[in-house]
Amino acid sequence: MECNVSWTGGVGTRSGMGFVAETGSGHVLAMDGAPDSLRPELGGQNLAPRPMETLLAGVGGCSAYDVVLILRRGRHDVRGCSVKLIAERAEQDPKVFTRIHMQFLVSGKGLSAASVERAIALSHEKYCSASIMVGKTAAITTGYEIQET
Repeated sequence: MECNVSWTGGVGTRSGMGFVAETGSGHVLAMDGAPDSLRPELGGQNLAPRPMETLLAGVGGCSAYDVVLILRRGRHDVRGCSVKLIAERAEQDPKVFTRIHMQFLVSGKGLSAASVERAIALSHEKYCSASIMVGKTAAITTGYEIQET
C-alpha cells in the first residue's frame, strides 16, 4: 500500500497547513489544520478534515465495512449501516486517541441482536485492521441499535 502526501502551502502566496494525499488506489484526499488565531501562519484554513479526523473516519469506515460484509456473508438482509464515533485524545503530545465509542445503527429485515453483536465483535477482534491498531492506545467501546426496514 502506498500514499503520497504533499503540503499545499509554502512559497509565494500559498500558506497554511493544507495537505493533499494521493492514495495508491488513485484517489485524492484533502486535509487541513485548524486556524491558529495567535499565529495564523502556523494554522490551517479549515478547508478540509484534520488528519486525526481522517484517521477516526478510517476506523469507522473499516469497521462498518466489516459489519456489512459479515452480515451479508451470513445471508442476513442488511440494508444500511452507519456508525457514530466519539473520541477522546490525550492532553499531552503525542495526542493519541485514548477512548473511542462506536455506536452502530444497522438496518435491515429480520436482523437479530446476536448476528449484529457477532459482526461487530468479529470486526473488532479479528478483521478491522484500523480499529485493532488504534486499539493499542485507545479503549474502544461499541453499542448498536437495530432498525427494522
